[in-house]
Amino acid sequence: MLYYSDSPQVDFDSLPETANFRQQPDAMYVGCPGKHGYLNLGFEVDKSGKSILRELDRRAPLIVQQELYFDEELPGMPCVYILSSGGPNVDGDRYVQNFTLKQGAMAFVSTGAATKLAEMKRNYSGMRQKITLEADSYFEYLPEPIIPCKHTRYVSDTEIVAHPTATMFYSEIYMPGRKYYGDGEIFQYDMLSVCTHAVRPDGRELFREKFIIDPKANDLTLIGQMHGYHVFANVVVIAPAEKAAQVYDSTEPFIDRDRRMAAGITHLPNGAGLLYKVLGMEPGPVKAAVREFCSKVRMAAKGCPLPQEFPWR
Repeated sequence: MLYYSDSPQVDFDSLPETANFRQQPDAMYVGCPGKHGYLNLGFEVDKSGKSILRELDRRAPLIVQQELYFDEELPGMPCVYILSSGGPNVDGDRYVQNFTLKQGAMAFVSTGAATKLAEMKRNYSGMRQKITLEADSYFEYLPEPIIPCKHTRYVSDTEIVAHPTATMFYSEIYMPGRKYYGDGEIFQYDMLSVCTHAVRPDGRELFREKFIIDPKANDLTLIGQMHGYHVFANVVVIAPAEKAAQVYDSTEPFIDRDRRMAAGITHLPNGAGLLYKVLGMEPGPVKAAVREFCSKVRMAAKGCPLPQEFPWR
């Protein structure tokens, strides 16, 4: 039987970590209409020098409306929020998101709310992303946290094609589950598989980072794992060497036992940029640390800081 989602770009069944989660859901089949979201955003510079959202193609349940220009520090940068009409991700969902920034363009993308991964019984939820950064482009991608509920299975693969002069700030924040639901769902999901890799436009590989989290096989409370922390932020910065060096020199790793937070920074291989990680107990302080780091990246790339976050975010 062929299904609507039978496309190599959203097929993760070849991965070993999905071996136990390939059964068809009891209700709507894998990737059927309404469960196969597609989003293509293309940004470019118009004749006046303003960055605009030139290309927009979407398929339910993913929704994107008109770009906004509310960033007072970069008033010419379009700000876009990704929404979903389908509620939380469920087993059998397949998503594709493509972001392209043409030469000199800039853009900010986020999500309207946290991404909730519902309890899954048969299959898994998968997302494949491709980010293409042309010369002198600038991209900020700061989605709200991902919340994996009990028995969640989630796989994501993000491919980045970056020109040497482009700059990108890409963050992901993972919650341990629904901390305050009943007795709590701390690290009770089944599997998270997250891969991020980058190449130059000529195909030269820059780096590849992948982590597979299986709380049943590994005690995440141990040293070398989460070690008592609950919230994890993973930040990838693609930037020219001189800008990356400026950000690295201005960023201090820390362990704050009073606030129960920690952060560390390192260089990505092949002069690709930086990798920054934050651990904490609640999403608010972790998000604040990520935004503070993003502000340093923007200062290096654009000469202005990140504006203060809206109080309702």
